[in-house]
Amino acid sequence: MTLIRPTPGVADADGPIRRPGVGRAVAVLVLVVLGALMPVLGPSAALHGTGEAAAPGVGGVGLLRAVLFAALCVPVGELFVNRLGRSLPSAPDGRPRSWAPYAACAGFVAALGLASVVATGNLVPTSLAQIDVGGLYASRDGRLALLEVNAFVVAGLCALTRRPGTQVWPLAAVAVAEALRAHPPTEHSPLVGSGLTLVHLTCAALWMGGLLHVLRALRLWGAAQTGAALLGRYARVAAVLLAVITATGIWSTLRRMPPDTVLEQLTATAYGRVLLAKVLLVAVVALLALWARIRLRRAADPLTACFPARMEVVGLGVAVAVSGLLTALPLPIRW
Repeated sequence: MTLIRPTPGVADADGPIRRPGVGRAVAVLVLVVLGALMPVLGPSAALHGTGEAAAPGVGGVGLLRAVLFAALCVPVGELFVNRLGRSLPSAPDGRPRSWAPYAACAGFVAALGLASVVATGNLVPTSLAQIDVGGLYASRDGRLALLEVNAFVVAGLCALTRRPGTQVWPLAAVAVAEALRAHPPTEHSPLVGSGLTLVHLTCAALWMGGLLHVLRALRLWGAAQTGAALLGRYARVAAVLLAVITATGIWSTLRRMPPDTVLEQLTATAYGRVLLAKVLLVAVVALLALWARIRLRRAADPLTACFPARMEVVGLGVAVAVSGLLTALPLPIRW
């Protein structure tokens, strides 16, 4: 006797056509679109009633910086997970197709857009004549912007060579440039702030980019034992990354908002409101990560942890969008 299995997406005699996973795909797509729109639509809501004035083009700047952060996460995560995969004794030879060249192109475009804003005196250019490219060399922010543009070009070229691991150096240059840009010399203890931002950004890139590449590898391999082992190794490192992200985030917040004013500024300033939204979002993502880890350890099929892990990736993507908006808003006043 031959058993015939129903084909996915084909209706039986008594029911309509069912497409497994369509509902999840639509939900993920909606969340991704909301994450992309958040930097553009978020400034007006964040600034409402605060009495603060935003810089021109804050929505566009927030969107460009979110793209830049995402373009940093993708190749960093690939390098990280590929290194974890090589240490697995039974890892398959196949690897997911690298997204690093595409990420480098997106990062280059975003960095170029941000550099054009700096070249016009932090205003949104309306014509090419307004962009003073030579003026970028005359200011600290301009030189950092040029460094990011060139670093993404080099990272893209490295990704196309036989030694994609060399991407780590230009990607590190982007992270350092972002850390320095976020803390100008006029700030109190700028090197401390830059160090915190560098660690925070690096750990966030490893967390998000790493999880994305792990899920892509699991989809390609389709081997429960090897896939579960890779996900387990990543989960152990991710727990440490989350702890470091939390510690550096709290420290950075207390540097910009003294302890006795934090609660008030979290609701009374645009920066504080978006920061609060990011904290709540990261808390939800942490719960999803915990759910995935519990499934990985206790479920009969460890790969059932992939569902909360996918939701975790989407949440992290929205967190990147919120982070882009956060960098474009006026900094809180130290009362």
